[in-house]
Amino acid sequence: MRKVKVGIIGTGFIGPAHIEALRRLGYAEVVALADMNEEVARKKAELLSIGKYYGDYREMLKDTEIEVVHICTPNHLHYIMSKDAMEAGKHVVCEKPMAMNTAEAEEMIKIAKEKQVVNALHFNLRFYPLMHHVKMMIENEELGKILAINGSYQQDWLLYDTDFSWRLQPEFSGESRAIADIGSHWMDLVEFTTGLKVTELCSDLATFHPIRKKPLKPIETYSGKSLSAEDYEEIEITTEDYATVLLRFNNGAHGSMTVNQVAAGRKNRLYFEVYGTKKAIGWDSERPNELWIGRRDADNGILLRDPSLMLPAGREIASFPGGHNEGFPDTSKQMFAKLYRYISEKGYLKGETPDFPTFEDGHRELLLCENMIKSARDEKWIKL
Repeated sequence: MRKVKVGIIGTGFIGPAHIEALRRLGYAEVVALADMNEEVARKKAELLSIGKYYGDYREMLKDTEIEVVHICTPNHLHYIMSKDAMEAGKHVVCEKPMAMNTAEAEEMIKIAKEKQVVNALHFNLRFYPLMHHVKMMIENEELGKILAINGSYQQDWLLYDTDFSWRLQPEFSGESRAIADIGSHWMDLVEFTTGLKVTELCSDLATFHPIRKKPLKPIETYSGKSLSAEDYEEIEITTEDYATVLLRFNNGAHGSMTVNQVAAGRKNRLYFEVYGTKKAIGWDSERPNELWIGRRDADNGILLRDPSLMLPAGREIASFPGGHNEGFPDTSKQMFAKLYRYISEKGYLKGETPDFPTFEDGHRELLLCENMIKSARDEKWIKL
């Protein structure tokens, strides 16, 4: 398979994660990166052994060697950077949320179609092998009719009022925070695995820290000493720390989702259960190689991620034998494997349906998110 040349915009946490996953493929080569200024870009390029760097992403888009651009920046930049990349004829992989609102997302979808460029949303959690296995179980009706779906996505990185990030500021992250940031992953994963769609919802949101303390200098500056009152400024917080959403699905199933970014002890735990008329399943992202299977008239069981035990869809994206655990970094690798094969083999020109999440999936999650915010504000159920 031919090598595809790649440019990365943004080198915070997720940018290097993309780079690592791409390098593991062998047929995607990261040749350039761009960041907020030339000095930052130069240092990151040296650290990551990348030959070319740019302090302005628009200069990188002029590089004719680059076929694909990954947008790994704060949320408010996703729309304009994706738009500029597509206008330059580049295929685009974007972090979620793909835009600040559905209107921007609809324009991005329109441009992608006009320019005939491949577009992908980094909903990587679909690519835990057991998630593809679950999807096939449900398609094979092993669970029977789905009756209920419940779960949560909980973290503790914003537990204290001194915890601060750009994600707390709506001008950078959007009107929603916890729902957009982690609830979108939960909803995408549930709709992907079950094949069901949410048709109605009712939300309850809470901001437990209406005022947070924003450090006046980078945290690293304070290494080795305690912060005092003069080291902070108080910032009003309007985005949600917590949300619980009641859900109704298009087959008549009911469900609920809770997201919480002030959940002490929960580092990054997505959990969901699907209850059918024959069986149930439960999955915890902090134990991603185990699938709980519930039965009424027989022993419950735990299926370990093992290619020899999984259905073909799960087996296809498992790289290692049973007992050799796969985790979060492997999900991006598996998603990018499907994406870059599609690009290399020009599936987009042959009319082939992508088997990875696209801008359409990103628009779906923005639509759900906007209606969850509206439901909480109006204190009522909303039909989609």
